[in-house]
Amino acid sequence: MLEVVEKERRSGNGAGGAPGTEGARRATGVAGAGAIAKGVERSDREVPEKAQRRRFTPEYKLRILDEVDGCREPGAIGALLRREGLYTSNLSAWREQRRVGALSGLSPKKRGRKVRRDPQAVRVEQLEGEIRRLREELRKAHVIIDVQKKVARLLGNELPESDEES
Repeated sequence: MLEVVEKERRSGNGAGGAPGTEGARRATGVAGAGAIAKGVERSDREVPEKAQRRRFTPEYKLRILDEVDGCREPGAIGALLRREGLYTSNLSAWREQRRVGALSGLSPKKRGRKVRRDPQAVRVEQLEGEIRRLREELRKAHVIIDVQKKVARLLGNELPESDEES
């Protein structure tokens, strides 16, 4: 028994190694000597340098939703999603888009910069908002003044009438 262990130790296949695994990839991801010698060129990568965002056309989304709606057997939707490389969150978003009519071209969401508004139009909108706010404050002030007049009459104190009555 000691002879076998001693022989494995000398050949490099001892404790934890199996015969014939000399150049194999280790669990840590570090390649052994054999794998380095056979090395793969950098240009032969399966994964592209920069991932491209997938874009789905409305026709594709509707086709997938129709297929999902037609799935009756357990696991059929999962199989469809795996086959197409999709996630359940895609289905949820696309169902909502179909519900609001975005997939039929009625209200597509546009990405990118917002359109700059005319500064003069923005200023006019601000001033109109301020006018509405001031009119509401004036209305409340008139209500308060009317209540004060009524209280003064009830207490027997007549207030002088102002010239600015409206």
